[in-house]
Amino acid sequence: MHDARVLVVDDSAAMRALFCDVLEQSKNVRVVGTAANAAEARDLIPELMPNVVTLDVEMPGMSGIEFLEEVMGSASPLPVVMLSSLTQSGTETSLKAYELGAVECFPKPLKSSPEEFAKIVSKLGKIVVAAANSNLRSKPKVKVEKTGEGDTYVPNGKVVAFSASMGGVDALSEILSSYPTQCPPTIIVLQIEPAVAQAFIARANKDFACNVVAAENGAQLTPGTVHIAFDPSRHIVVEPGDPGVLRLIDRDPVEGFRPSATLLFGSIARGGKPALGAVLTGMGEDGAKGLKLLRDAGCKTLAQDRNTATVPQAPAAAVAAGAVDSELGLEDLAAAVLAACGEG
Repeated sequence: MHDARVLVVDDSAAMRALFCDVLEQSKNVRVVGTAANAAEARDLIPELMPNVVTLDVEMPGMSGIEFLEEVMGSASPLPVVMLSSLTQSGTETSLKAYELGAVECFPKPLKSSPEEFAKIVSKLGKIVVAAANSNLRSKPKVKVEKTGEGDTYVPNGKVVAFSASMGGVDALSEILSSYPTQCPPTIIVLQIEPAVAQAFIARANKDFACNVVAAENGAQLTPGTVHIAFDPSRHIVVEPGDPGVLRLIDRDPVEGFRPSATLLFGSIARGGKPALGAVLTGMGEDGAKGLKLLRDAGCKTLAQDRNTATVPQAPAAAVAAGAVDSELGLEDLAAAVLAACGEG
């Protein structure tokens, strides 16, 4: 794993100083420079050769989004972590940043004291290291169109469970774009800022044929609906039955994660319900142990190909745990899910 060499781009001198202070205290991270705007960053990149850029959305002159598009469209694109507010416009901007190729969108703290700042961005160091070791997209994201309204797909009763974090919005968009109207009942643990998750769900319902909702306590797992769990204060599990029922539970984080994909996968395995599980792009090892429980229970298990996953840490952990039947690229993974969970 490579250390992160970070260029911090922000028009606020105070914010540049705070981000530099936090990042310099992080393991395997070195700040190689700072820039106040896109023009300065453009000149510094070939000189300092960073392997990741943190980029403020709102800057004078060229905006962060415009500069992100320039960076990702260049001959030598770089992993970018966008810094954005969590206002309504901020969440929409975050989705746009993901579409353009940002590895992650991080909530810009509203308080500027070092103490408050450190509490909010304690995980930023891990994020930039993961970004520095990420796989950039080989082509720009293609906008999907709502399709499948008249499809004849018939689910066979299996439940699908996915886990994703960094790079997950892009990966899930590609998978869900292939989902038919009557898709297999699906649960997704998505480690993402709640406000951005809500915006993603709203957009998904415009773009995709299936119904995409926020996971709720007591919701039934029926064909045609995808449930996304993102609430960092509660876990999600599947209660056995026909159909299965989702339960949101209060419990400490599992190996640092809440909601925990391992807890979700494990609940499905223990309930004995026919299922398919998959670990997609993401940071850390969440889901690996739970996916192994699913595989041991006789369920089909998949992982996004480590060579194509935006952030390969989570898929790699699942493979290392002996939890994976097959590693597949997103297009093949989506096809495998539908084939395994449909009649015929």
